[in-house]
Parts: sequence; structure tokens; C-alpha cells
Amino acid sequence: MAIIKPFRALRPSKDLVEKVSALPYDVMNVEEARLMAAGNKDSFLHISRPEIDLPQEVDPHDESVYQQGRVNLAEFIKRGVFMLENRDCFYVYRQRMGAIVQTGLVVCASVDDYESGVIKKHEHTRADKEEDRVKHIDYLDANDEPVFYLSRSCSEVEGIIEGVTNGLPEYDFVSEDGVGHTAWVITDSLLIERLIILFAAIPRLYVADGHHRSAAAARVRESRRIMNSTHTGNEEYNSFLTVIFPENQLNIMPYNRVVKDLNGHSVAELIAEIGKNFEITKSSIPVVPSERHILGMYLNSQWHHLRALPEIVNEDDTVGRLDVSILQNSLLSPLLGISNPRTDQRIHFVGGIRGNDELVRLVDSGEYAVAFALHPTSIQELIELADQDQIMPPKSTWFEPKLRSGLFVHKLS
Repeated sequence: MAIIKPFRALRPSKDLVEKVSALPYDVMNVEEARLMAAGNKDSFLHISRPEIDLPQEVDPHDESVYQQGRVNLAEFIKRGVFMLENRDCFYVYRQRMGAIVQTGLVVCASVDDYESGVIKKHEHTRADKEEDRVKHIDYLDANDEPVFYLSRSCSEVEGIIEGVTNGLPEYDFVSEDGVGHTAWVITDSLLIERLIILFAAIPRLYVADGHHRSAAAARVRESRRIMNSTHTGNEEYNSFLTVIFPENQLNIMPYNRVVKDLNGHSVAELIAEIGKNFEITKSSIPVVPSERHILGMYLNSQWHHLRALPEIVNEDDTVGRLDVSILQNSLLSPLLGISNPRTDQRIHFVGGIRGNDELVRLVDSGEYAVAFALHPTSIQELIELADQDQIMPPKSTWFEPKLRSGLFVHKLS
């Protein structure tokens, strides 16, 4: 059973929400964050990326950065940018990106569920990123950005949410990237109780995006439990901020790869080696893989169409048959020497929203030698793999649109 609970959100006033809202902390670098927040003292990036308010030479993981985040959150509250809800609520959050519409329920999920496996994972975390999120959450005393979860579809849950969306929204705006954001507040205690009961009948939730924030929430809970001699299990730190979407509404894009060098191969040598595992044809246009087991490769100012040969694909292997695994196991590792993509500094991951133009730009700049465009992993592949407690290669999924940060904050005390 999945435990969800209502909470008193710390959130912006209607007239400031558009100025406050920001992209998630991890889809930009520090320089991009500085530019995005320039001239906007109310941007949530002052809280999610507080290093932008410190000198450029300060290490983003220095203690002063986490302290600055705490100061900035307190200052937002003092100035009235954020208000604290006067009662425990659920919230409904809808996003529109072109024809894509996804509507989720904003709740607090249970750390116990995360630790027991009710919340299913599909990626390992990196120790440095997890430690960063632990410190960030602990210093803020808050979950400042929601984790992105998915659940199996439930017609009654979706019916309740649809009914809520027929009412007047609390927020309704279009962000600078053209994505529409609309939110409603659920205060009706009967609806809240019914949603809690319905989710209790849902056996699993799945991490779509936010493995590090989930793991960090569990570590923060453990440290606070140890420090609290009167711990009951009902404290706010036992849960963390989440938006849960039904599986039938989500949009996964590919997570593409670029590599800095050819690992000592010439272009001709690399193509010859790749030809042992893939059928290779040149393409006069950028390759956007339209089906599984097809890859696009941009090398030496030329696009190539790669089709995995049948002998390297084992459809009985839940993880191995993923295109990200085929690329890793049959090309990146044996030919380009990327044995551990989680830690190797020669590989860089490019979200599908940036398109093939970004792959071309990175290679043509000379910073990278080769790029690979993939077909996206499907929702059903993610669920099947997670249900088997299997782990995908890193950066296997890119969900779009991204959850906007700054709409809801969950205080831990």
C-alpha cells in the first residue's frame, strides 16, 4: 500500500508565482542559473541554487552555499513572497506542453515506503549528488523541490482529480519556456480522506525523476530520528514532497550521449569496429530513432544510422534489451572505453528536449568527438524493470515537461 499524506505547503502568493517559479536545480549549470535569476530577487533559484548569490569562486558544495539557501528561504518568508497554508491540503498540478497534458497530485510520500520498497527505484544514486541533496534539505529544513513519481492508473483517483480541475485554479500561468502550469488546492477533508484510502490500495509507486532527492529524504529522516529522543514517526521529516502522475499521461524523451574522444581510434577504425555489432548507413539528415534498437550517431560532421544486429539483442533480458544498455555494452564500453558512465568524465548526457541540434553543436564545437541519439525508454519498460528490482544504466530516461520548482515547499519542522 502507498501512504500519502496532506501537508501545509509553503507557497508563493498568486501575484508572485510566475516570478518565483523556476526550472529544477539540476537541469542547468551555475552560470545558466545566474542568468535565469538575474534581476529577479523573487526567483526560486535563490533557494534551489543559492550559490548564485555568492562569489563565482565559491565551491557549489561549500557549507556557505547551504547556509545561504537557509538565509534566502527565511528572507522569502519574511518578505511575504511565501505564505504558509493554514491547514493540511493536497494540491493538483497540471502541465501543458503543446499536445502533452499531465495532471498530478501533490502530496507528501512516506520515507517508510521508500525504504520498504513500496516506492520502486530504477537507478542508482551518485554519492556526491546524494550528499549534496542531504545537506541542502537539512539546512533548509524543507523539501524545496518535489520528487516526480508515477503510479498505475486508477479511474477513481483520476475522476476525483478531474473534478477538482473543474473549479477555479489557485495558479495559472505560462512559464518562459512555453509550458503552462495550473494548480488547485484540495481542502475538502472528505476528498482528502478518500484519496488516502484509494492510494492505500495501490501497491507501488515508481520514481520517475528524483532518485537523489528521495534517497536524501530518507537520510535526513534517519539523522533526525536519531537526534529526536521523542521520535514518534508522525513528524514532518518522515515524509517528503512528491507529485504523483498516472502512467498513462507521462512523456519520456531520450537521454542522449556525447563522448569527448574516440579512445585512440581513427574515424575509419571506429566505424569498422561499430560495424561488427551494428548495421551502419550514412544519413543526409539528422537521425531521430523511430523505433527500438536504432541509434543515431554524429561523427566527423556526418550523421549515421545504426541498427543493432539481432545477435547482440537479448529480448529476454529486461535491462540488456534497453537501447541505452545496447549502446553501453556494445559500443561505449568496448570501443570508447566508457566502462562506468556514472563516474567517467569523458561522457556527457544530453536531455532529449534539447534535440539533435545540441548534439551537433557539442561535436562541431570540438569539445566532444561523437554523439549518439537514442530511442526513448518506454513507461512500460521502466515499470517492468522496477517491479523486478532491476536497475537501468544511468540517465536512461528524460521526462518532459519538468516539474516547476517554487510552487510548493514542504517544511520539515
